[in-house]
Amino acid sequence: MAETLHIGKKISRIRELRGMKQDALAAGLGISQQAISKLEQSENVEDETLEKVAKVLEVTADAIKNFNEEAAINYFNTFQDNSFSNSSYVLNAQSCNFNPLDKLIENYEENRKLYERLLQSEREKNELLLNQLKNR
Repeated sequence: MAETLHIGKKISRIRELRGMKQDALAAGLGISQQAISKLEQSENVEDETLEKVAKVLEVTADAIKNFNEEAAINYFNTFQDNSFSNSSYVLNAQSCNFNPLDKLIENYEENRKLYERLLQSEREKNELLLNQLKNR
């Protein structure tokens, strides 16, 4: 798979891995959420802007430029005894303070809750339709 040079996508992915919403990044940069969305869709980003984004994300501009999804996954899969021996992969190991399994479980729970709400909504809709049919 060819590595993408799309800086905006890399910013987006690092932001997500850091557990940061677009709003939070926007607030840190003093710009709107819409501007962040546009920035993340940009293939190229000016160096000055990239430096500011990197500072808010607590990584280096080079970490953003050189970010590689596969290396990041490999990095997290090679943790042993909380050792930082593989810190040469991506990002600064010192600034990486989240657990991908926790994130996965959190996403699973959010998905389950969303499914339950959707199911409840469908039940209510069916009940309303049945009541309307009975009242005819």
